[in-house]
Amino acid sequence: MADTQWSDAGRPGAGGPDGKIDSLGTSPRRKEDTRLLTGRGRFVGDLQLPRMRHVAFARSPHAHAQITQVDATAARAAGLRVFTGADFATVTLRAQSALPSYVETEQPVLAHDRVRFAGEAVAAVVAADRYRAEDGLELIEIDYDPLPPTVCAWDQPREPLHAAAPDNVLLERTFDAGSVDDALAGAAVVVERELVTNRHAGNPMECRAGVAIWEPADRKLTFWNGTQVPHLVRNMIAELLDLPESGVRVIAPDVGGGFGVKAVIYPEDVALCMIAMAMPGVPVKWVEDRIEHLAAACHARDHRYLMTAGFAADGQLLAVRADITCNVGAYSVYPWTAGIEPLMAGGLLTGPYKLEHYRATVRGVATNTAPAGPYRGVARPASVFAMEAVLDAGARELGMSGVAIRRRNLIQPADIPYRMPSRLVDDSGHYDECLTKALDAAGYDALLAEQARRRGTDEPPIGIGMACYNELTGLGRAASAGPRMPFRTGHEACTVRINPDGRASVISGVTSQGQGWETTLAQIVADGLGIGFDDVDVRFGDTDDALWGFGAFSSRQAVIGGGAAHRTAVAVKEQVLALAAGLLEANPADLRIAGGRIGVIGEPKPRLTIAEVARVAYLESNRLPEGIEPGLTATRFYDPIRGAFAAGAQVAAIEIDRATGALRILKYVCVEDAGRALHPQIVDGQIAGAIAQGIGGALYEHLVYDEDGNLVTGTLLDYLMPTSAEVPEMVISHVERPAANPLGVRGVGEGGTLGPNAVLAGAVADALGIEITTLPITPEAIWGALS
Repeated sequence: MADTQWSDAGRPGAGGPDGKIDSLGTSPRRKEDTRLLTGRGRFVGDLQLPRMRHVAFARSPHAHAQITQVDATAARAAGLRVFTGADFATVTLRAQSALPSYVETEQPVLAHDRVRFAGEAVAAVVAADRYRAEDGLELIEIDYDPLPPTVCAWDQPREPLHAAAPDNVLLERTFDAGSVDDALAGAAVVVERELVTNRHAGNPMECRAGVAIWEPADRKLTFWNGTQVPHLVRNMIAELLDLPESGVRVIAPDVGGGFGVKAVIYPEDVALCMIAMAMPGVPVKWVEDRIEHLAAACHARDHRYLMTAGFAADGQLLAVRADITCNVGAYSVYPWTAGIEPLMAGGLLTGPYKLEHYRATVRGVATNTAPAGPYRGVARPASVFAMEAVLDAGARELGMSGVAIRRRNLIQPADIPYRMPSRLVDDSGHYDECLTKALDAAGYDALLAEQARRRGTDEPPIGIGMACYNELTGLGRAASAGPRMPFRTGHEACTVRINPDGRASVISGVTSQGQGWETTLAQIVADGLGIGFDDVDVRFGDTDDALWGFGAFSSRQAVIGGGAAHRTAVAVKEQVLALAAGLLEANPADLRIAGGRIGVIGEPKPRLTIAEVARVAYLESNRLPEGIEPGLTATRFYDPIRGAFAAGAQVAAIEIDRATGALRILKYVCVEDAGRALHPQIVDGQIAGAIAQGIGGALYEHLVYDEDGNLVTGTLLDYLMPTSAEVPEMVISHVERPAANPLGVRGVGEGGTLGPNAVLAGAVADALGIEITTLPITPEAIWGALS
């Protein structure tokens, strides 16, 4: 039969004259942009409620000290409500894990006997506005007896932070495969390196924020929270405060960036809820300032890698032995535990490279610094730097090029499914294709020629760096995010309802912090139902609306949330077709939906609209065919079980001013296999943003503590972040190899962060012949190495 030709091209989002929906694979204007770009976003900081009071936290100036006295007499005499650690001492945060080596420790809501990092909250003041609350902090007298601090995780001896961990090691595990010692003994070349990566953090535009109110008549706690994981927050708050989950409602409105920093349940969140319960009917609000954020929101990437790698004469990687220490800060971050960075580092250190013999011992060591937690890429920007560094070192020893040694070892499509030495299963294998495409886009041969021409001249030398990586995305139950925690991340839920007017309402458990999920979700459902993109309304972020959802982390929205949305849309479409078939006295298999219109395959004109069918489903039940119930709605879950690996390669060319050590990026290329690109513009934006954050971590950002545990880079005057002037123009391209999930997608949110450390360090070594072993790569570091 001829394809149906239905004239609906003039309807926005309805597609072309062939009746196909112009949605998935295209880049319609983002649904959220109108409100966000015109200042009509709804953030926690915008929320105003009657009788609202504001909270400010007193924070420790010491990294490690006994609290000998907290005297709030003067503040209370001034009419302020004050809460101290003693008020909340019965509630503690305990991040749990069933890993045999894991040491469980407690984190107080407000410190009451000892402070363990500078910036830890000790007391809270509630006042009519934030200014009065901050002034009230000055009226509280807090006396400390300082203790020796531990700042560096690999220094000895260490001053104990927790009685349960006298050596401060909160977790240790060894990944072991093959016979590492024998393979190293037989290697033609063995390289050893000590590599240190710099502590930095996500720094979203919107800092942490919350508003809580307790309504005793309903026994209901409502918590507006700028979080990535509203259902997890509800679950944990209910558990900590001994409330039924139905008695806690968490609302995540518009969230101004998350990057993992907002996937944590913080003591301040719990404190705000407990303050609200102590002040019934009074909403209390806290919006973090940037100094608080730098001091007390979770940090990341403070690692040391002791790497040994053995190579055959032809460049084959024979064995890797690694000792990895991660500074996890003062507490095991809740609920992800102190294992989140070390276990990710050891589990994915070998990346996209074939390897039989592997032994990596990883540990998380507590120090008197801010707790370390999830940050975009979780440990892998550091582990990719370590792995690529030893590959480049091996290439130099063997007289090979960086390209050749990578191609000798990359996992190939024929190897898929490839079982990594950490037992993870890689389902991608398109790494060589990504590398080849990236080299071509960078003009690799021309760069080599220009590099050769500049040698022996006074012109700044050129360096070329590259990195290949894999990103494990959309983690299902078999590869759950987090180390054997009491819950398993994996599934996601979605509800789709066709309303009586023919429009679709979608409720998802996945949330958005700027990724354009409102748009992408609408595209998925429009495509699955056969209606226009503009006819789909999306809601998420309210735990009273959506079924349980784990939220946004580990590049899971498109893979898992999208899979659930697609399955649900298809289920509702089947309901529509069944009802339409009854009305038309046709076989459902003979009908199709396009652009919101329903017709018989082969006929030139549609017979019905979805709105007409929906009216029957809701308002004209007398016309319902026998056996069909009213309504057009469905809820479905999706769990990918294992997840999907995304492949990536990055190549950059830089030049260096020998006189100052200043580095300038001339060209930056990234090629990723993210599977099917649902909204190409959003996909490219995710990659570009991730690379920008990666460049910031490689060149600028550094949370520096002095030997007493004071944060030296505690403001944006000292903590450098890249601006648009420092972020280069990027060439972003794709290798689209669909994954084995309902939409064929692979996650794309984090991969861009994984390459810049390795790419830029490799480019410096290529330009100057000096190895970068400590990050960040500052002009001072380059100049010092040259001197």
